[in-house]
Amino acid sequence: MTNIFLGIGGNLGDRHRQMRTAVAEIRKVLDDVRVSSLYESAAWGVSDQPAFLNAVVRARTSLEPLELLDAMQAIESDLGRVRKQHWGPRSIDIDILLYGSQIIDEPRLKVPHPYMAQRGFVLRPLADLAAGLTLPDGSLVGELLTTVSQDDLRRIEGPEWA
Repeated sequence: MTNIFLGIGGNLGDRHRQMRTAVAEIRKVLDDVRVSSLYESAAWGVSDQPAFLNAVVRARTSLEPLELLDAMQAIESDLGRVRKQHWGPRSIDIDILLYGSQIIDEPRLKVPHPYMAQRGFVLRPLADLAAGLTLPDGSLVGELLTTVSQDDLRRIEGPEWA
């Protein structure tokens, strides 16, 4: 079993419901699921869109990385995710942030997630679950968190939301 971290978020429709449903579906596929607090943040990349809700999931899996990707994309699809615009609005987004200590560079999957060290809306909830975690490049989550802006990040609920 491999420890993994997923970033989840969405900004369309009933965001709370989508996030809770995504976590419920993730629990059907993965083991020992733990969830961070829930945060609201301004959109990243394409800013002219509704605010996002974001969280991080920590879990264990026996799935191989691409099998995990396929399973998470199936959940996204079941929850109405349509890929129209890069960094555009979406009902739900599930990103594989970390897969154990592996570095994966496949056409369909890059792990650690290539932008996670730049995103407060990923690092803050990741730190909720594992502030002392060392990433494959040797950096610490808690230290990375001090290097990114959290000005537009607002904690909505504690981990009991899911």
